[in-house]
Amino acid sequence: MEDNKTSWGGHNLSEHTQKCRHLFVDCSLSDLAIGLILLACSLLVLCSCLILLVKLLSSLLKGQVASAINKVTNTDFPYPLTWLTGYLALLVGAGLTFLVQSSSVFTSAITPLIGIGVISIERAYPLTLGSNLGTTTTATLAALASPGDKLAAATQVALCHFFFNLFGILLWYPIPAIRLPIRMACALGNRTARYRWFAVLYLLLCFLLLPSLVFALSMAGWKVMTGIAVPVLIVIISVATVNILQAHRPDCLPLRLQNWDFLPAWMISLQPLDNLITRVTLWCRQGAGKISTTIVI
Repeated sequence: MEDNKTSWGGHNLSEHTQKCRHLFVDCSLSDLAIGLILLACSLLVLCSCLILLVKLLSSLLKGQVASAINKVTNTDFPYPLTWLTGYLALLVGAGLTFLVQSSSVFTSAITPLIGIGVISIERAYPLTLGSNLGTTTTATLAALASPGDKLAAATQVALCHFFFNLFGILLWYPIPAIRLPIRMACALGNRTARYRWFAVLYLLLCFLLLPSLVFALSMAGWKVMTGIAVPVLIVIISVATVNILQAHRPDCLPLRLQNWDFLPAWMISLQPLDNLITRVTLWCRQGAGKISTTIVI
């Protein structure tokens, strides 16, 4: 019978091998099930820590502390060096992210500061971009620690990560007119302040449904993806163009297109959906109240 013992450097590994001791060592679950359980637990712990961090900062940074931080972070350099303030904030964001080795921790830390008015959204924007650049140092350090035969490939991947974020900064920050994320963040924030459920819808749509749809189209082939993506892009560009003309040159448009009043209400406003969600929520609360009353009786 063939010997299955493994040797390494003249030593028999089977003599020194011990069974790993971990949380699921005696569990009959499959590796996939154990991995999903650990993934859910890790996400729960991560989200809990971030929520507690945000609440702690919100409770601490008030009063004189908030005023001092507001004065320091939102002060610009004197003219004509005012434009350097944003780039200094970008470097600060990159440096702090390099120290904590986590852009999630950094951005979660400045989020409550924005909410209580300590940091302005205009100053938080370069800090966040710098954080995206600083987080690339983690991959770079990991690549430099790779074995010699894998060093070139690992360094290439780390540099791709670095230059991708760098070009994103060059695309959306140097020219003030193209700092669209600031206006988009303000618009989404105002929408969420009016419709609280919009934040959940936005997360589900942009981080789950839309990526899943794009992935499914890519699996279907480039012809299917092109056939669907091209008309969608044409519609988006056309609507954006009409919106710009409505705001600045409405006389260039036909009378019917000078506003969107001819469309159904659900296509131009979230109020019908908000009314539906409100009715469903009230119905669920009434149902829960009836059940609790029945149990008490």
